[in-house]
Amino acid sequence: MAVTETPAPAPAPAPATDARPVSPDLARTFLGQMQLIRRFEEKAAELYSAGKIRGFLHLSIGEEASAVGTMAALGPDDNIVSTYREHGHALARGLPPGTIMAELYGKANGVSRGRGGSMHIFDVSRRFYGGNAIVAGGLPLAVGLALADRLLGRRGITACFFGDGAVAEGEFHESLNLASLWRLPVLFLCENNYYAMGTALDRHQAETDISKKAIAYRLPSAAVDGMDVTAVADAARAAAEQVRTSGAPFLLECRTYRFRAHSMYDPELYRSKAEVEEWKRRDPISLFTAKVTESGVLTARDVGALEREAEAVTDQAVAVAEAGQWEPIADLLKDVYTRAPTCA
Repeated sequence: MAVTETPAPAPAPAPATDARPVSPDLARTFLGQMQLIRRFEEKAAELYSAGKIRGFLHLSIGEEASAVGTMAALGPDDNIVSTYREHGHALARGLPPGTIMAELYGKANGVSRGRGGSMHIFDVSRRFYGGNAIVAGGLPLAVGLALADRLLGRRGITACFFGDGAVAEGEFHESLNLASLWRLPVLFLCENNYYAMGTALDRHQAETDISKKAIAYRLPSAAVDGMDVTAVADAARAAAEQVRTSGAPFLLECRTYRFRAHSMYDPELYRSKAEVEEWKRRDPISLFTAKVTESGVLTARDVGALEREAEAVTDQAVAVAEAGQWEPIADLLKDVYTRAPTCA
């Protein structure tokens, strides 16, 4: 059977307006966080190849601007629901890198006590409710969290990340429908990297503009260049503010691209190397570095210092994971079963 070559995804859209000026402090924050995510995941890939990390590992290298820009718009009282590609979200949210790395190792000092691994990073103290291994599985959870906050009188919003592949699942449509019907404060954040595992967007969606999916559920929506961290931050801030003000949901599509395969097991036969290299020319870290250095906001020395800091933090995270202990065998069934309440 003849194989038809999949066309390269269309370039991400340019922001509709110029992003606001970036201060030196904000530039350091954005660039430092993106560099940390990049170095952390590059190290995770090395450790996976060395057998230190087992199971599945999904890297977000290339998607750093989406994580950093969106998290900048969210406050400590907001809920976060993520996907199995969530290391960047967790780091940008402020989870300690050492506990994340320990979780990848499966150590007891991991953020999920070593029981979740790469796909189930969870930290209730930071309202980070996973890491979810099921495609679109986080969408109904986000609706439930938002409903709970509404019933309890809490003022936070719920941000729900998902990929373009989740749009093909029933949970996507059910969740947008209920959130719209019940006017729940959910910021739906689609990180469209153009490939649902190994299937190109135009092979599983008749309408490839995901932001338009909101029309069927009477949700406002927008799309943004997911490779531009300042554009993402501005779009996410506007979307989050609309959710806070209206108490109703919003769909924001971040058009981004992953430079690595779907997972460490993926032979990546569904796209050409030339396509990946073309997208690497829009590396969010390189683009932002050029922007802030050419404008004089940061110097080359500043950039180098941030790179060294990301390296040092990553090395310390590995040290925390290496020093961690395995869960005692006696605790392996802990929290698996619970005793049924006795009736008087």
